[in-house]
Amino acid sequence: MWHMGDVLAGIHATWEFEGDSVLIRFGRGIRAPKLFQALRERRVPHEALSSVTVSPGRRGTVVLHARVRPGADPLMDVAAGQLKDGYDPYRLVLPAGRETLAEYYAQELRGLLPEGGGDAGFRPRPAEAHLVAAPEAPLGFKAYDGRASFDGSEVSFRWSWTGASTAKWKAGDQTFRVGDLQGVEWRSPEGHDGYLRLVPRAFPPSGGPGAARAGLRGRAAGDEADRLSQPDHDPAAVVFGVGYGPVHESLPFAAAVLAAVRGGGARAQTPVPAVAAVAADPARSVADRIRQLGELHSAGLVTDEEFTSKKAQLLAEL
Repeated sequence: MWHMGDVLAGIHATWEFEGDSVLIRFGRGIRAPKLFQALRERRVPHEALSSVTVSPGRRGTVVLHARVRPGADPLMDVAAGQLKDGYDPYRLVLPAGRETLAEYYAQELRGLLPEGGGDAGFRPRPAEAHLVAAPEAPLGFKAYDGRASFDGSEVSFRWSWTGASTAKWKAGDQTFRVGDLQGVEWRSPEGHDGYLRLVPRAFPPSGGPGAARAGLRGRAAGDEADRLSQPDHDPAAVVFGVGYGPVHESLPFAAAVLAAVRGGGARAQTPVPAVAAVAADPARSVADRIRQLGELHSAGLVTDEEFTSKKAQLLAEL
């Protein structure tokens, strides 16, 4: 059996073995994945693990891979299998020649798993609560169509003049209380249709990738529901794009929100709609947006073509 404080050093992380947990410390060098740098360290209770394996890695390396139970880690719940191997925080890549050492620690960890945890096809029982801490708020990132921020109790979306759809302009900037949400969806920005979507309690789950047991399909009948199901039209969502909402920013953000939601934030007494109310005076709201758009144009932040197009869209709302 290992001794308290034993440390196994890998290429981008180290695992420190403690009496009831494994403390994973991630490297911060320029070659370390940015997600690891953002996470810094994670304490993983033994009860959060479902299996431990050892396998050959690339170029002769050895991979010690721990898997967590469903529901034990908000980060992995939100990721929902979308992370590439190099971004998996539970893969410790060891230099060549460390097979024996890796097998020793893997065997020790297996001895702490629930009965059957080392068997092929074993399906672990989901955790009743998160056992691994989520990244701490405040957090924020820039999406293609706006900025997202989370202070621990509220999520805010502030739309971009050049990226947000007309539907989002009409709805206005959004603020969602944790207690009014039932979950969050995250689709990796490394795909062509990445997004982060909040799931208000009023709507049933969709079961899509990264849904974390909650979604938005079925919000209402008809064409309007189909339109709002598209993240670029849904004021409860921000969309990613090339250079926007990178994994190391948007995934910890989504995990922190999910942890706050599942942690029992105060529920609203009455159902809350998915979007904030539209301004009482639409004409004044449009005029204000055109004025701000003009300021961006004067500052050189919006091209002539963008200014003309966006202004025409705003005037069409009157």
